[in-house]
Amino acid sequence: MPSRTVLVCGASGFIGAEVVRALTARGHRVLHGVREPAAWVAQHPGTEAVAVDFSASQTPAYWLSVLRGVDVVVNAVGLLRETPSQRFADVHARSPCALFEACSRIGVRRVLQISALGADEHADTAFHLSKRVADDCLLALPLEGVVLQPSLVFGASGASTAMLASLASAPFVPLPAGGQQCIQPVHRNDLIDAVVRLVEMAGPPPRRVPVVGPAAVTLQAYLRGLRQGMGLGRPLWLPLPRALMDRVARLGSRRGEALLDEDSWRMLQRGNTASAAPLSEVLGRQPEPATHFTAALPDSERAALRVNAVMGWSLAFWRISLAVLWFVSGVVSLGLYPVDASFVMLERVGVPSAWTPWALYGAALLDIALGVLTLLWPRRRLWLAQIGLIVGYTVAITFGLPGQWLHPFAPIVKNLPILAMLLTLHALETRP
Repeated sequence: MPSRTVLVCGASGFIGAEVVRALTARGHRVLHGVREPAAWVAQHPGTEAVAVDFSASQTPAYWLSVLRGVDVVVNAVGLLRETPSQRFADVHARSPCALFEACSRIGVRRVLQISALGADEHADTAFHLSKRVADDCLLALPLEGVVLQPSLVFGASGASTAMLASLASAPFVPLPAGGQQCIQPVHRNDLIDAVVRLVEMAGPPPRRVPVVGPAAVTLQAYLRGLRQGMGLGRPLWLPLPRALMDRVARLGSRRGEALLDEDSWRMLQRGNTASAAPLSEVLGRQPEPATHFTAALPDSERAALRVNAVMGWSLAFWRISLAVLWFVSGVVSLGLYPVDASFVMLERVGVPSAWTPWALYGAALLDIALGVLTLLWPRRRLWLAQIGLIVGYTVAITFGLPGQWLHPFAPIVKNLPILAMLLTLHALETRP
């Protein structure tokens, strides 16, 4: 098999990184297409990197110098959600079309476009429509263009796998509109194997390849398999009405970080299935069935998937619990608990009697504000502020009301697990 020079656009991504590793292991020269080549090479010594920014590279001229000497291009760049700086029209359509046109001009032999199942004549979401533009552009050019259309891709480090595993691991597993939507998940290894085989294929390659597992399953069945594979017990299902899911999706569209928005909800309801025959022909075998995905993971990866899945919903539950704690504490202090008794406790911890109304109502309003911010503005500084406040309350009560440590309801001892939750949230928070 002759070695080929392959440019992999999106070499740092979930799929692109595995494509790079697989092609390198096969002896090919791989150019890593990333945004910041110098930083990438510094982190990965011995690699070759070129600048690839699909938010800016929208003319064929941009690509001509990058493509000199390249035999095959693999485009693994994609967005799940738009951001102010990255739009579907740029990343999925304009830049790939410019790249493909440049490949045609300079004589690149073969181009593999990793698209998405559903980017067809029935597409009705911005994600699928933008992918379809690039697919059609590639297949209209006089070169060996291949459009791979993956269904839901399983991989322990993948964002969609993490989200679904988190749902599957919850105490009550939610089922959107009953969970009977049909999906056809494919293992990442099968997708990568197909890419390698298409790069190396001697004859004319197929034009479109749906990349799907051997059989369709319902969302409920897939979640059940993930849960069993993580070693969890029988699930308690929580069917969610379609009308409720419609409202949740609308709210999700207003928040860029939501798990579900209107487009992803429409794509799920449409279903995500196709014939596995074209992929089987490329692979020379049947793709891995979804029932084997988690069972085939090494023990360490399966354990990590389970921990990350449980943490996925636990952290959200912790935030909601903390928000309720602060909010209720503030509301109760405003008058639901006898105000005179609150004044007495404040005096016992050292607050002068003239200041007790200010201290009580100020602290109550602060608690309510912390509850609102916990839901709307999670940041490291917020977690630090809460940690400092709880430590301060605990110290003041220890010296002013030491008997609270011996209270049968343990109101002060309960600060310890609350501090553990806050320390965990602070350690895992990525926002400054």
